[in-house]
Amino acid sequence: MAKLDQRLDYNRIAPSGIKAFGSVYGYVLQCGLPEELVAVVYLRVSQINNSAYWVDMHTRDLIRTGVPIDKLALVQAWREGGDLFNAAERAALAWAETVTRAADTGVPDEEYRAARAAFGEKELVDLTIAISLMNAYDRMAISFRNTPQATSKK
Repeated sequence: MAKLDQRLDYNRIAPSGIKAFGSVYGYVLQCGLPEELVAVVYLRVSQINNSAYWVDMHTRDLIRTGVPIDKLALVQAWREGGDLFNAAERAALAWAETVTRAADTGVPDEEYRAARAAFGEKELVDLTIAISLMNAYDRMAISFRNTPQATSKK
């Protein structure tokens, strides 16, 4: 049995459940949404959820793929980011924020209409799947205290 201050290793305990998350992640990768758009949305969702593990991971991944640091620095304040974010990214980030905060926002009709104007039916469903998946990953990492690479001992 784990010590009370030590969290469970969910990858070891429920590998089939985590594999199911991986299947959804694989779907998102091949669904046709632009990879950078999805990655920026993942980062924003993890920022909202205060998931240090995933904020660290998404930031490192985006840097590795060549996303400019100027853009990364403003993901949290994307509304003030001007041309750093294209129209699709701005619409996706707005949708990600309202869906991630659904308990508070209720996902208002006007925000749905704005997202629907920016994305086709399948794109919006796929984007919402991606947002939902990252919210689930964040909750697992936070609940079981995954250690961000930035704070792990080398």
